[in-house]
Amino acid sequence: MTSMTLKNSLAGLVAAICLAGCGALPDKPARAALYDFGPGLAAPAAPPASAAGSAPRALPMIALAEVDANSRLDGTQLLYRLGYADSNELRPYGQSRWSQPPAQLLRQRLREGLSAGHTVLGPEESATIARTEGRLPDSLRVTLEEFSQYFESPERSVGLVRVSATLTRSQPGGDRVLAQRSFTARKPAPTADGPGGVKALAAASDAVVAELVAWVDQAR
Repeated sequence: MTSMTLKNSLAGLVAAICLAGCGALPDKPARAALYDFGPGLAAPAAPPASAAGSAPRALPMIALAEVDANSRLDGTQLLYRLGYADSNELRPYGQSRWSQPPAQLLRQRLREGLSAGHTVLGPEESATIARTEGRLPDSLRVTLEEFSQYFESPERSVGLVRVSATLTRSQPGGDRVLAQRSFTARKPAPTADGPGGVKALAAASDAVVAELVAWVDQAR
């Protein structure tokens, strides 16, 4: 075998090895899809005027605390339960995640809903008013207890959201509980997969927010 033939053979062998090595490389991991609750609620209505030509009535203030959640809901995983198999086990989707923890997404939605009829304050704003004006607004605390796609069968599922809420009023002798209640909403998923669960959970969250806002107005 001539030196030229040997060089060509070695070059071909090296190329074949390189091609085989490239073919053995794993595919690039698929990027998880990120979801939130969508663009938001309708713009709040303008507060009514107390009389024709007068300035709009000031909205009552309410302090909205951070929404609490148990450790299972601290992350951004999209969770589901197989009610027909083992409803006690929470399972995560592999390629579907929330853009923020569900408690934060729910608080954003709740703030939007409350702002139609209230001036909504965060913890720091509420503390500032207490320091400068010597008064505290009523406070709403919400705990997210369940937030999952619940499969009743392999083909049928719902978005399940459950929260507990406590409305308190600060008084010289301490906080007084004005009202306390739990809220649960179930909305059907259009498809039996992660994207369907996202739509169902967003709809169930909006239903819970609507009930919460109406309840706050009645309780005060």
